Amino acid sequence: MDKYKVILFDLDGTLSDPKAGITKSVQYALHKMGIYEPDIDKLECFIGPPLQVSFAEYYNFDEANSQKAIDLYRERFKEKGMFENELYSNIALLLKLLKEQGFILVVATSKPTVFAEQILKYFNIDQYFELIAGSNLDGTRASKTEIIQYILDKYTEYKLGDFIMIGDREHDIIGSINTGIDSIGVTYGYGSFEELRRSNPTFIVDNVDQLKDILMGSKVK
Repeated sequence: MDKYKVILFDLDGTLSDPKAGITKSVQYALHKMGIYEPDIDKLECFIGPPLQVSFAEYYNFDEANSQKAIDLYRERFKEKGMFENELYSNIALLLKLLKEQGFILVVATSKPTVFAEQILKYFNIDQYFELIAGSNLDGTRASKTEIIQYILDKYTEYKLGDFIMIGDREHDIIGSINTGIDSIGVTYGYGSFEELRRSNPTFIVDNVDQLKDILMGSKVK
């Protein structure tokens, strides 16, 4: 079997654990808008989905207030939040191995591309990725479906069966289904097993070693 050729990785909750940086930046934005949330654990729901979606869903912000909150969030995130972050165990080793085996690695994140690039460089794993695809700062291309489709349009020499999307939230899996590619849901991030199961990924794994087994298994002939 030599199935997958292009591997798409979500960033937050899949490559790295961004909890402190994201939740504290959301907390900062809410405080600036008169909402005090002392428990950052309650803000984990902001990890993964586009910020526009989360501010509207969890705080009933209209479009204008959502944009204001995003601007405030970015004030803190640009200065320190993006670096309050750590790679999951064995991720760097996995990326190195996959690259050496000839896979094309791509980041597919709802985070703005400019921030994703800085984070990957900070962790010194940018070298493993051929493309880093995120959202635009103006809020466009924010859904995972749009981001995956953007990537597919960049690799038209490959068929849909050559691609696989890896992520920890239902948005990653739904995006892969909408674009016709396989997916792996990882439970070590911020989506529950039930959330992932309900979204119907091709595979579900609990750790990076299981992820490696599936991806490297696709290279066995």
